[in-house]
Amino acid sequence: MQQISMDIIGTRSEVRRRGGIIPSWVLFGIVLLATSAVCVTVNMRTRAKVKIASEQFASMQSDVESMRRANQVLKSEIDQLQHNPRAIESAARSRLNMVRSNEFVVPVE
Repeated sequence: MQQISMDIIGTRSEVRRRGGIIPSWVLFGIVLLATSAVCVTVNMRTRAKVKIASEQFASMQSDVESMRRANQVLKSEIDQLQHNPRAIESAARSRLNMVRSNEFVVPVE
């Protein structure tokens, strides 16, 4: 068995002289293929992370805009309550269940 493999491969000195059993261009191709596979994998993972981050950013932007609108509504309400007596009265009646001294409360069920 060993004699057959020696006939096919050759002696150690012959293998060393030829540059090994595997040609150098095959090794170069394997290294190139492995490097390409790593690059593609890294690129795909990075694109997925960028997509997720952009979706989160868009969601946060819409949240910020809705909070800004809510703040604007609250600011206008505060301004009305500070300067408009009718708004103050309306807020006192609806939120605090207050009535004037000459009014009667009739509970309705």
